[in-house]
Amino acid sequence: MRRLGLLLVLAVVALIWHERLALQAFPGILSAYSAKEFCSCRYVMNHSTEYCLGYVKQYLPLSGLLDEPEHKRVTARGLGQSNSAAWIGPRQGCRLLP
Repeated sequence: MRRLGLLLVLAVVALIWHERLALQAFPGILSAYSAKEFCSCRYVMNHSTEYCLGYVKQYLPLSGLLDEPEHKRVTARGLGQSNSAAWIGPRQGCRLLP
C-alpha cells in the first residue's frame, strides 16, 4: 500500500514537471482572457457593463476589473497577474496591450 502511494506521488510530480510551462503561463491567461473578452463585449458588441461582467465571469475570481470608458480600455487582475486590452477600431476590435 505504501509503494502504491509513493508511485502515485511520483506520477503526479512527473506530470507537473512535464506540464510546468503551461502551469507557469496559467495565471496570466485568466487576466488576459478576461480583459480581452470584456473589452470586446463592451466596446465591439456595445453591451452594458453588467452584461459583460456576467459574460466574463470565471470559476476563478478576478481580484479586479477596471473599465475606462473614456479610453475604451479594460484592465483585469487575477492570480497575481494584470493585463489590459483596448478598443483599436471598428475593423480591428480589441487588442491586448503589451
